[in-house]
Amino acid sequence: MKQIALFLTFLAFVSCNKEQENTKLTGFVFGTSYSIIYNSEINYQAQFDSLFYVINKSMSTYQPNSDISKLNRNEDSLVDAHFIKVFEASKEIYSLTEGVFDPTIGAVVNAWDFGPEGKIINLDRLKIDSLMLSVGLDKVKRIDNKIIKPKGTFLDFNAIAKGYGVDVIGEFLESKNIKNYLVEIGGEIRARGQNLEKKSPWKVGIEMPHFDEEQSILEAIEIRDEAMATSGTYRKFKVDSLGNRYAHIIDTKTGYPSKTNLLSISVIAENCMIADAYATTFKAMGIENVKTYLKSHPELKVFLIFENDKKELETMNLNGFPEKE
Repeated sequence: MKQIALFLTFLAFVSCNKEQENTKLTGFVFGTSYSIIYNSEINYQAQFDSLFYVINKSMSTYQPNSDISKLNRNEDSLVDAHFIKVFEASKEIYSLTEGVFDPTIGAVVNAWDFGPEGKIINLDRLKIDSLMLSVGLDKVKRIDNKIIKPKGTFLDFNAIAKGYGVDVIGEFLESKNIKNYLVEIGGEIRARGQNLEKKSPWKVGIEMPHFDEEQSILEAIEIRDEAMATSGTYRKFKVDSLGNRYAHIIDTKTGYPSKTNLLSISVIAENCMIADAYATTFKAMGIENVKTYLKSHPELKVFLIFENDKKELETMNLNGFPEKE
């Protein structure tokens, strides 16, 4: 009888350990790498690949046959449910930020050679003004699954679609009753529960800005049942004759790259789509405008890395963004 009890105890111990094991899947999607860690033995790689394919087919401006590419070429106006969710979220953030977040700035982004299509040679004020005539998400309408837009308007969801993709994977895992996971695509993160394998909260790193493509972590934080997105200006920028750096974020009011001392913006929100959109938006706003905006948006937690007047790095935690561990 004692032997049976010992055997049953051993089985319970093995079963308990197995429950704590995470599955970790990595790969490349949306032009970047991904890592998905979740507390289950089941390998969902095929399902993830299928979801990635559908999202790319809907919103990738780098795929000629995607819904958004056909829409931008005025060849088709029909879109799927994924497109509609991102479109409606974009409309809301466009309104809340008074147009600072605007996915119709795509043609100007391309003109400055920051986007998926070729740059415009000898770009000048006249050409920019011409392109800006088609900018404004308020010019784009949706009737059911049909998008109606001006012929020259170029939609680009790259500032929000990656975060949405993170949410789609997270929601899929939740549909399988997986409550402990971390999904990361190109630095955009969604976490739920905790890391049961390590018996600790999920920990994520915030990268130190480097202009020479070196990579290092500035600090690590714990993230609990939230999502985080980070947007930086230190990898894609232009330098003028005076040495001023201009971010790859185009000012939606002027059509010119934003001159900013902000180097990195991390945003924590309920979901990654919202965090992704605001991380991009805040780059164009500037520090003081971000601080003002956050007073009426306590649901957004923000961490800023910027250069002061002496070209020294400073950081700022806003709205309760977690302190480093």
